[in-house]
Amino acid sequence: MSDQDQSDKTRLALVTGASRGLGAALAEELAARGYHVLAVARTVGGLEELDDRIRAAGGSATLAPMDVGEAPAMQQLADAISGRWGGLDLWAHCAVHAAPLSPAPHIDGKDWSKSLLVNVEVMRGLIVLLEPLLRARGGTAMFFDDPKAGEKFFGAYGASKAAQIGLARSWQAETMKTGPRVVIARPSPMPTAVRARFFPGEDRAALTACSTEAERILAEL
Repeated sequence: MSDQDQSDKTRLALVTGASRGLGAALAEELAARGYHVLAVARTVGGLEELDDRIRAAGGSATLAPMDVGEAPAMQQLADAISGRWGGLDLWAHCAVHAAPLSPAPHIDGKDWSKSLLVNVEVMRGLIVLLEPLLRARGGTAMFFDDPKAGEKFFGAYGASKAAQIGLARSWQAETMKTGPRVVIARPSPMPTAVRARFFPGEDRAALTACSTEAERILAEL
C-alpha cells in the first residue's frame, strides 16, 4: 500500500488548543476512537504529556507546538495536512484567550486586542485555510459556546466569544447543504484553567470532568 493510500484511510482530527482542558480531553477521546490526532498548542510540555497519555492508551498523535495567532505558522500547518493526508475529517477548535475580568471602562487595550485576535480573527483565518481540507473528506468543524456575553465584568471575553460563535453560526448556515458540517456544542462547566481564572473560589468538585464532556460531545456527533 502506498503512503497516499495509507493517508486516505487515516481518520485525521485536528485539535487547536490541545494541551489542556477540553482540548486535551477531546484529543484523548478522539485517539481512543481511532483517529490520528494532530494536536496544536503553544505549551510543549502539555503536548508531550498529552502524547504520552494517548500512546499509553494505544492511540497515535502528531504534535504541532505552534501559536494559532501566527498566520504563517497556520498556513504551514494547512499545507502540511494537505501534503501528507490530503484532507481533514474533524477540526475541534478549543484555542481561546481568557482576558481578566474587568468593568467595561477599564478593559485593558492589549487584552481587548488579544481577545479579538485569538477568539475571532484566528478562527476566521483557520476557516479559510481548513475549509478545503474538510470538504475533501466530508469533514466536521466543531466550536464550543460559552455564553458569557452581557454578563458583568465579562466584556472582553464575552464579546469576543459571542463574535466567534456568531461567525460559526453563519458558516454553519452557509454549509448546511454543501458541507463541511459545522457543529456548535455548549459544554457544561468544567474545572479548566480558564474557568479557574473567572471563578477562583468555586467548588471545582461540583464541576463536570473534561473527559466526561469530551465523551458526551463526541457521542452526539
